[in-house]
Amino acid sequence: MMSRMLSLFGTKWMIILLLLINIPGTLYGYIWYMGQLAQTPTRFILFVPDSPTASLFFVFVLIAFLMKRNWPLIEALAAVTLIKYGIWAVVMNVAAGWAGDSLNWKNYMLIFSHAGMAFQAILYAPYFRINRGHLVIAAIWTFHNDIIDYVFMMHPWVSGRLMSDIDMIGYFTFWLSVFSVFTVYLLSVRKNRLKLEIQ
Repeated sequence: MMSRMLSLFGTKWMIILLLLINIPGTLYGYIWYMGQLAQTPTRFILFVPDSPTASLFFVFVLIAFLMKRNWPLIEALAAVTLIKYGIWAVVMNVAAGWAGDSLNWKNYMLIFSHAGMAFQAILYAPYFRINRGHLVIAAIWTFHNDIIDYVFMMHPWVSGRLMSDIDMIGYFTFWLSVFSVFTVYLLSVRKNRLKLEIQ
């Protein structure tokens, strides 16, 4: 039953539909970061727009799927970062609301779209062909981003009400990285996992 449902995501029309969603979403994400990027030292620019880079990885994965190919390293980078930054953005927006911010339509759009990012990584896990080496490289990229974000303080902008807790946010983000890497291992690397083919 599960395999039959997930097999729908391996069809050409579904992949094209997700490209039509993810390409504009990725572009919007980079536009959203423009203000922060304008203030970011050049050496850090590659590591600042976390969420749109995650969805850009996934765009490349979907393009490869259309060609009935796998790019496992890009799949690993996409899977880990989609889960991590998808969950992170949901938690940060909800936390801002709890802290007293008035959430508007943009906050709810970010919550919905980033939850979708994490969900996509899980739905497509059976189609990925990631091995341990690919996952190690993705993990290094992800933990390196954590260092850039919370040691060099290049993290995505958060609500001013949360800045007093930025150390705890960094701690949470580190463990979210661990969780994301482990989840991708379980879903896309370990033996006896579910495997599906692009149709």
